[in-house]
Amino acid sequence: MWTETTRRKHARKGLQYSSDLTDEEWAVLEPLLPPRSRLGRPAKWSLRTITNALLYILRSGLTMDKSSTASIRRSR
Repeated sequence: MWTETTRRKHARKGLQYSSDLTDEEWAVLEPLLPPRSRLGRPAKWSLRTITNALLYILRSGLTMDKSSTASIRRSR
C-alpha cells in the first residue's frame, strides 16, 4: 500500500522521463557496465543517456511513426 513515505521514496520527479534512472539507480548499475573502448571515434553519448533511451523504448514501445524510414534517411 502506498503511504506518503513510500510515495516520496519512489517519486520520479526531476527526471526527463519516468523511465530515466535516478542517481542512486545509476550508481548501482554503472560499475556493472564494461568500460569504454579507447579505440575508434570518441563517444557522442554517455552510457547513462544510452541506458535511459533503452529503458524508455522498453517501457513505451517503439511505434511505427518513431521508426519511420524518414528518420533513418535523416540520420545518414
